[in-house]
Amino acid sequence: MRKDAKSACLKRLGRIEGQVRGLARMVGEDRYCIDIVTQIAAVRAALRRVEEEVLSDHVAHCVDHAIKSGNKSEQRKKVAELMGVLSRASH
Repeated sequence: MRKDAKSACLKRLGRIEGQVRGLARMVGEDRYCIDIVTQIAAVRAALRRVEEEVLSDHVAHCVDHAIKSGNKSEQRKKVAELMGVLSRASH
């Protein structure tokens, strides 16, 4: 990963870690279910943003490298990887 992308992802993941600890506290304190579900949705959205950052970095570097290499096998491999991860992410 690029240094700036890695730093941004680590910062976001640290915030997400705090959000998840807060969720555990909410469950332990028997907080209102809708409030808990709302916070779960916020964590999922934050994770999606990290996922998008990682995928964007992957395309900008790994996929771009495969394209520029001219290696058809490597290009097909990178496209197959992306299709697989996008397919899993949409479910």
